[in-house]
Amino acid sequence: MAEEQDDKRLSIIKIYLKDFSFESPQSPGVFRADEWSPKTNLNLRSSQSVVEDDYHEIILTITVEAKDKDSDKTLFLVELQQAGLFEIKGYTQEEFGMLAGSFCPNILFPYARESIAGIIQKGGFPEFVLQPINFDALYQQGQEQQAADAVAGGQSVN
Repeated sequence: MAEEQDDKRLSIIKIYLKDFSFESPQSPGVFRADEWSPKTNLNLRSSQSVVEDDYHEIILTITVEAKDKDSDKTLFLVELQQAGLFEIKGYTQEEFGMLAGSFCPNILFPYARESIAGIIQKGGFPEFVLQPINFDALYQQGQEQQAADAVAGGQSVN
């Protein structure tokens, strides 16, 4: 049993930005507004791919869009892919799914949050702080949705 534990390995090899963009299509006019209270949309997803043997690239993709509450025009748009190269070895498929879908995105999120906050502020906008995200709960919801979809899709009439 102890030997099985020794065969498991999880290492962070590298954390890096894979893609990052910022757009402010209403500049400079947006800075003349009397009030700043945009509608903000957050889109979040993660993906993984095998790089080589036990090395996996995990990508956390975050899109933040702020729109004018009255005209619905985009004030700023940030798209970021925060990535990490992880060595993941010796885990069951279920354990691997939890690591790639929850643990690794949790590692990447603080880096993504810092980059997003910095670029929005450098774009001339007020401070923007992404709230903590419970990746464990998101992963669990995704698993439950997949199970429900499988049951719904697997039903057949005999």
